[in-house]
Amino acid sequence: MSKTLKAISKPWKYNPSRWSQRICICCVAGVAVLVAVYMGLYQLRLIDHVWDPIFGAQTEYVLDSDVSHTLRKWFRVPDSIMGAVAYLGDVIFALAGSTRRWQDRPWLVILFGIDVIPLGLVSAILVFMQGSVVGAWCFPCLITAAVSITLVFLAYDEIRTCILYLIAVWKKKKDKRLLWDTFWGKASEAAYEAGESLIEKRRIKKDVGTRR
Repeated sequence: MSKTLKAISKPWKYNPSRWSQRICICCVAGVAVLVAVYMGLYQLRLIDHVWDPIFGAQTEYVLDSDVSHTLRKWFRVPDSIMGAVAYLGDVIFALAGSTRRWQDRPWLVILFGIDVIPLGLVSAILVFMQGSVVGAWCFPCLITAAVSITLVFLAYDEIRTCILYLIAVWKKKKDKRLLWDTFWGKASEAAYEAGESLIEKRRIKKDVGTRR
């Protein structure tokens, strides 16, 4: 059961697990790690001030707000440090696995999605709360929020492909045990055929488009 690592799966015109895209994710997430750590250093009082070229002292007001202190009481660490850890997780998950990990390691792609998508939603909510609850704006926070939304956009295709693959495996046998084993990357004839069916459908669609 040999597999082509550069195979293009339905419904994309490219491999959603290709290295070029994942390296881009690492670079974008890396920026957020640095910004979040910078804000976290201020919240831990390891530095005295946070530089903000747009909103000035409002950033420190946001980082010292009641919302920020409440989150710290809940999780025992500053929210910026939690964000830095989450973005670092994005970097690690993006580097792990082959260019066909949507089929080889579905658990890894799903875990990657769980890290990326909720983080994007949380960032959007926190940005909304800056203006509506805190009454101030934080430029570094806006940078990390923009990064979170960008990461959702960059990771969506691979996560969707992985889910389509698992659905295809389920439709093959309707066997929960097979689906569970496939999720954890255990090879099987049915799983292989499900993966190839996504690639074959993509080939057929491409051939039809070429004939037209």
